[in-house]
Amino acid sequence: MATGSKTTNWIGYGLSGLFVLFMIFDGVIKLPPLDIVLQTMIEIGYPASPAMARGLGILALICTAFYVYPRTSLLGAVLLTGYLGGAIATHLRLGSPIFSHLLFGVYLGLLMWGGLYLRDERLRALFPLRR
Repeated sequence: MATGSKTTNWIGYGLSGLFVLFMIFDGVIKLPPLDIVLQTMIEIGYPASPAMARGLGILALICTAFYVYPRTSLLGAVLLTGYLGGAIATHLRLGSPIFSHLLFGVYLGLLMWGGLYLRDERLRALFPLRR
């Protein structure tokens, strides 16, 4: 539901668009899966399983589709928050660098929720910013 100022809506769609483009890229590279995906899975402590990589890619794409479709965007955001939480937990377990790796899922989550917040008046009504 996109009501409110045009500027707020455009910024919201822009933030959401950036997030969606990243998630599509992330999901699609896991489908073949590319060699870099399998190598990275080994580095973060998961088996280099093409089936697991594909499963993660499909999960990311389905959740992103829910996020894109206005009627299910809130559900998609909640599901993607869980997905990103798993990535954060993995990097926490590994002791990855904080700002570049550990918090990357947080940055994506802020982009995702910020975009949805700015483009969905129902969410703004549920969580109003107070002055």
